[in-house]
Amino acid sequence: MRTSSNPAFRNLPSGQGGGYATFDRQGGAMGGAAAYSDVQAAKVGYGRVDTGDRPITVDDIVTKTAISAGIALTAGVLTAVTQAYILALPAFIVGFVVALIIIFKQSSNPALVLTYSAAMGVALGAIAGLLNNLYPGIAFQALIGTAGVFVGMLVVYKTGAVRVTPRFTKWLMGALIGVVVLMVANLVGNWLFGIDLGLRSGGPLAIIFSLVVIGVAAFSLLLDFDMADRAVRDGAPAKLAWYIAFGLMTTLVWLYIEILRLLSYLRGE
Repeated sequence: MRTSSNPAFRNLPSGQGGGYATFDRQGGAMGGAAAYSDVQAAKVGYGRVDTGDRPITVDDIVTKTAISAGIALTAGVLTAVTQAYILALPAFIVGFVVALIIIFKQSSNPALVLTYSAAMGVALGAIAGLLNNLYPGIAFQALIGTAGVFVGMLVVYKTGAVRVTPRFTKWLMGALIGVVVLMVANLVGNWLFGIDLGLRSGGPLAIIFSLVVIGVAAFSLLLDFDMADRAVRDGAPAKLAWYIAFGLMTTLVWLYIEILRLLSYLRGE
């Protein structure tokens, strides 16, 4: 059973044959999108396909993701240009809270998804703007790097160069858990005990760790693509495109932050 490392793609109703009509994390065959119960459908805010909702298409996913990314990019650029750096923390808190609402309510509400995109755009724009003052051009370099990784992993997925198998998923989930544990240990050790593991110090170890994190985030995109692909094949309702766009945005935000961090290490030497 394949799952995504992205928390947005968890605990959604399953498709037929244990597949992922809407990114199932819990298993269970329901006979495809047309067999969704009203209770399950209510979880993500959409009606059943057989009651009038048309099936999702690739264009739906591309369009909604592009809109979300466009909103984030616009908000980020405006924040950086106006130097509204003080908005970084409030915007991040808003984005985090909205993300939790979307994930736990499994909502496909476009207003929530776009609010998340705008908030994270402001937060990233403020952070990137500050770093850009220290290292001119770094914000744009990180943006190009993020776009390059996204396109590159999409090509890898479409060509089948790396196949999303249960074994691959287990390996990636293990890597993700390991990365998170190390991040938390470094943070707690530094703040509470004054112990620096060197994972975020900007030195050689920090550069290696950042590369590993970028790699994990990049491969996480393969799982996101696979689950979006399954949603289209299984005929999930079109409204789910907003939820998929949100899931992809969370990975892209993580990827951008880590690429920005890596570039700051390299430019700071």
